[in-house]
Amino acid sequence: MTNRLAAPFLTAQWRYLAMLNFEIEPSVLAPFVPAATELDHWHGRALVSVVGFRFLETRVRGWAIPFHGDFDEVNLRFYVRRKTSEGWRRGVVFIKELVPRRAVAWVARTFYGENYVTLPMSHDILRQRRGNANELSVCYRWRIEGRDNFLKVSVLGEPSEIAAGSEQEFITEHYWGYSRRSRSETLEYQVSHPKWRVWTACDARLDCDAARVYGDQFANSLQSPPTSAFLADGSEITVYQGTSLAAEAGK
Repeated sequence: MTNRLAAPFLTAQWRYLAMLNFEIEPSVLAPFVPAATELDHWHGRALVSVVGFRFLETRVRGWAIPFHGDFDEVNLRFYVRRKTSEGWRRGVVFIKELVPRRAVAWVARTFYGENYVTLPMSHDILRQRRGNANELSVCYRWRIEGRDNFLKVSVLGEPSEIAAGSEQEFITEHYWGYSRRSRSETLEYQVSHPKWRVWTACDARLDCDAARVYGDQFANSLQSPPTSAFLADGSEITVYQGTSLAAEAGK
């Protein structure tokens, strides 16, 4: 899926996407919903996801930035949709994104208005034999105000194709990003990638001071056990230049 009206801004690989999903009251998300979009529900439930992954071989407008090609990211996101003449566009809104590189955070804040924060981060990707199956454990860590936080997912066996109509499809098949520029202006941008394969988690943990990292309003949901968790293998991705919906509407 490509956007013929926009030029590629960033290319990279997203790998080892650990996704923990939590149910949340829609009223918590309402102040964050960008203009021209509405909450996208999964079977009547509003969801937020904490997602950790490896950002690899990153290029901005075709240029590699020294020492900024490979890094970790952990983000908190939720799901929206926008009605267009071509049908619904399903997308994500980011509450906050954590990265270990200041230049990465600056680019995302400047060009996309995203709430990127720079923190010390690390990861572990471990493979071992467990009984008759191979176990893969992926852990992302970050440190804020002297406290260590982490997101960890363990899976067994080999990844599978995502089933049509599944919650995994709902979580992964959002190909648009929306950033709230103001109460009346929204930046819309497209993210293109092939369908991923996934493992359902046999163990998943989020050890996080949610109130400190994301705000008091998210603490209750993120301190509860996730309603689902899985690991996606990932792929090459392209992020396209954004379009202001307010400016578009005024043409």
